[in-house]
Parts: sequence; structure tokens; C-alpha cells
Amino acid sequence: MRHLLLLLMLLLSPLARAQELTLPTPEAGHANGGVEPAMVPLPRPELVVGEVTTKRFRLLYTAKSEGSARQLAGSIESIRDGFVSVLGRDWPGVTEIRVGVGRQEFEALALPGGAPPGWAVALAYPSHRIVLLNALTMAGPEGMVTLRHELAHVALGQLARGWPRWFQEGLAQNLTGENWSMTHYTALFRAVTQEKVFRFEHLHDAWPDLPSDVEIAYAQSAAFVAWLSARYGPEGMGRLVDEVATGQPFERAFGKAFSSSLWVEELAWREGLAARYGWLPLTTSSSLLWLGMTGLVVAAYVRRRKQKEEHLAQMEAQDAAEEAQLRAALEAELAQQRALLVPATPLPVDGMEPADAPKPADAAALEWSEPVEPLVTNGPEFEDDEEGMPRPPKPTVH
Repeated sequence: MRHLLLLLMLLLSPLARAQELTLPTPEAGHANGGVEPAMVPLPRPELVVGEVTTKRFRLLYTAKSEGSARQLAGSIESIRDGFVSVLGRDWPGVTEIRVGVGRQEFEALALPGGAPPGWAVALAYPSHRIVLLNALTMAGPEGMVTLRHELAHVALGQLARGWPRWFQEGLAQNLTGENWSMTHYTALFRAVTQEKVFRFEHLHDAWPDLPSDVEIAYAQSAAFVAWLSARYGPEGMGRLVDEVATGQPFERAFGKAFSSSLWVEELAWREGLAARYGWLPLTTSSSLLWLGMTGLVVAAYVRRRKQKEEHLAQMEAQDAAEEAQLRAALEAELAQQRALLVPATPLPVDGMEPADAPKPADAAALEWSEPVEPLVTNGPEFEDDEEGMPRPPKPTVH
């Protein structure tokens, strides 16, 4: 499933590259990239109303952020213990975390001369062991990742000086778990397939300009530091911290800590990139199995959906046919009833009345009356009137 998502993200990568000139998204920031404020006694910000202390931390809060500060105090020590398990060393002293709510409080808690950039949602001053946090950011899903990232810069700044940029960013991402994101995997896939993996000596101080190249720089830094940590463990990382703390250049300290040069280790790491981030992982048996299963599921869903649509179409056609048949039968029955109620009258022929035409009422009465006997007369006046109408019979006198 991860490889399927990767393919989808690769298909969308041209759209992402088309948006490279957009403004940077809010993210964590640290003072390592610039000049930190001078190490002079600093008064507590007027906005601070109280503090919560633990064994190795002091959390300053405002009137709005007291709840967030007290909640963070319950987990901050375990976060620092996780750093020790990776670095093999713990940084000295008590680290101060200033918590505010909203952009206005966040900027008001900054050190004089060290205002946070407009895009930053958190800020670290490694030399001062101070971290600025926005409680609104901590409430989001990336809140703890942001905190861990800033603490990583404080840890490196307190343990030693002269860390290259790629090591700082790579270690911070490993301590926060960002190196396992799909964004990093996609960036490294693009770097391997396009043969655009940067040399780490070119990422010592400078950083790429294009957002797509910045993604690759972050991703390969995190991957290389994870590779070194897995290869040499906390003991080797602790030796590296100790060697860098002596003030010697990083490459020399690297060689003493790992008994190898940075370039040799980088070559060994590069040899496995194609197997981990190239097309090869997409063609392994397990990957093909998952992709095949995913394809079968999608095909079965499409087929089932098509069958369902065809079945619904057949049912609709059958319903329409039955409705038409019922309508025709009803119309035939209505026509038959109309024929019984209103009989048809034939047209007259040659000016004669039709045989079945209704007769007048008096004619009908005559048809149903009894026949009348012909009148017999003896008078001479009636001899010539044989065709006249018979007279009614005389009444009988009793």
C-alpha cells in the first residue's frame, strides 16, 4: 500500500513542482542559521506570570498558556530521555521553554535581538538553552514533532559546536520521527531516479534554493543520519559527540569516531539507495503482491459496480414494460365499458330509417296492443269506404 501511495504522489509531483515559487509554509525554526543574541543577563519577559519546573526543564507561561505548560511538564522529561538513547549523551544544564498563546505572545517572549521569522511557529536559541513555543501549535497534530525538533538543536548546540547543517537537520528529523514520512520517501525516490542526490560536503553550510531540492536535502540528511545511527549505535554517536566537542573539524572527528571517512561512509550509503528508494523496491515480490492484490480489489470493485448498474438497468426496463402492459390492459377495459354504455347508431341508407332505429312512443304502444277486429257495417254509406279507418265499437248497454 505504501508503494501504491508513492506512485500516486509521483503522479502528482509535477503539480507540486509547479508550485515551487509559493511562500514557505509555517514550520519550526532555530537560531543556528543566524546570529544568536548576546550571552548577557536577560530579564524575564513581563508577559510571564508563572513557571513550572522539572528536573531538567523550566517552563515559563503566560496567563493564557498555563494549562498547556503544565500539561507539557508531564512529558518533557521522557522526551529528553529519548534523545539520550539516540545520542548516547545528555546535554548539561536546565533548558527553558517559553510558552505563549498566539502570534503576539509568541513574539513577545523572544530574546532581544532574536525575533522569530514570520514563517516560524517555534524557535530555539541553542546557546541560551531556550525554546519558544506557541501553545496553539502544540495543540495541533505536529505539536510534539515541532518541540522535538527544537530540542534537537538545543542538544547539539549544548554538546558541541561546528555541526554541519546536514547533520543537525538529519539528527533532528530522526529524533522526531519525521524521517519515516511518505514525503521523505518520495523525495528520495525522485533524487535516486533523477540522479540528484547531493554531496554532503555541499550541504555543510549552504542549503539549496528550490523547494524541491530542499526536500531532497532534508530527506537525504535524515536517511544518512539514520543509517549511521543504525550502523554504529548510541556508542558510536556518543564518540562522535565527544570528538566534535573538542573543537576539531567535523570530518576529522567523524573519522576518529567511526574509524572511517565521511566520503567512504557516504559511498556505502549511496550504494544501497537504489535498493531502498529506487524502482527496485517497487519490483520486489512482496511489493508486486501487494500491488497485485490492490489491483484485484479495485478490479473486483469496478466489476461489481458494473454488474450492479446493469442489474438496476434491467429492473428498470422490466418495471417500465410491466407498467406499459398494465396501462394497455386498463385502456382496453375502459374502451369496452364505454362500448357497452353507448351503443353505436348505424347511418341511414337511401333516406330510409334504419331497421334498428328507435320508434316513437305511440308506435311502440301500438305494437304491444292487442289486434282489433275489423268493423262490419251494413250501411251503404260505408260500402265505398273500405280503406277508411275502423270506428271504435259501440258500448254495450246492460
